[in-house]
Amino acid sequence: MSDVAIVPNAGKALERTAAGSRYLRLPIKTRLIMPGDDLYTLLDEYVKPHLEQSDLLFVSEKIVCITQNRIIRAADVTTSWLARFLAKRVRNHVGTPQFRGFGHGTAPAMQLLIDEAGYPRVIFAAVVAALTRSFGIKGAFYYLVGKQAKSIDCPMSFTLEQFKDYAKRAPKDPNNVARALKERYGVETVIVDANYRGAFFLGRSTRAITDAFIIDLLKDNPAGQDSEMTPFLIVRKA
Repeated sequence: MSDVAIVPNAGKALERTAAGSRYLRLPIKTRLIMPGDDLYTLLDEYVKPHLEQSDLLFVSEKIVCITQNRIIRAADVTTSWLARFLAKRVRNHVGTPQFRGFGHGTAPAMQLLIDEAGYPRVIFAAVVAALTRSFGIKGAFYYLVGKQAKSIDCPMSFTLEQFKDYAKRAPKDPNNVARALKERYGVETVIVDANYRGAFFLGRSTRAITDAFIIDLLKDNPAGQDSEMTPFLIVRKA
């Protein structure tokens, strides 16, 4: 274990109870990560010195996407009529105090979602969501298009100048990435999508780590998303 102190991000706590146990959630600060960086090299430098045998490693899917070169300038995405139509119907509360980001309320993000999930699946999901919304059922659209498509975002960042004009595709083969990291570092690993709305896994090295546990553990988004530059989170039983 490195003797360098790990401190929580502003407004967050290191400790949290999840699934009846107390955990430390240790955010690992890095430099700004850019396309061309290697994920293993970053983990060797920033994370490996802190790891202990029974830790869990959470890796931001955004960083996986950057190191896989899965980002694209929003202006370079050719949008379809369907993407523009659906984006206008995303309730992101723009112009209100509840606004936290455009998400799929931009045509480029919606187009990348369509590209990931496929037109038939997206159209089916949109129809089902429209029909069920009147019954108070929320989230049908994202449930049906799937986690990979849900993880797409644009703009990629509001607070990092280098990424404010970029959209992010879904990470490629996140389960294989998680398993490869488990093999290399010897700890169970999760590729996680976390934000102010919640958290879910995109890839994991073991099925024992469930979305319910991740939601409980990361509900307050302790690693942040952008300018905190803490894309790796070590989780350890307190």
